[in-house]
Amino acid sequence: MTAKDKKINDALMECYTELYSNSTPSANFQELMDNATINERGQKEIPFMDYEIEEKTMSDIIAKVSKKYKFDRLLTDRFRATVYLGCSPKNKRD
Repeated sequence: MTAKDKKINDALMECYTELYSNSTPSANFQELMDNATINERGQKEIPFMDYEIEEKTMSDIIAKVSKKYKFDRLLTDRFRATVYLGCSPKNKRD
């Protein structure tokens, strides 16, 4: 794993941790990871549909983490897409 990959993984973990702590119901992302079931492809399955977060709150958290890790615009866009397409809580409109 390259230093850049580690930086992105660290940012993803921080982002998901904050997203779940601000979701309804609130959750500890590390506990979700530790208790996740493993699917037939060997991937952890997080029950992300059980959690909701305001769209603006989610966007603000992603922007804050991107800024903290000093992602350029392209990497920020890719990071945002990864978060939205990953195991983030479902969005609810403000």
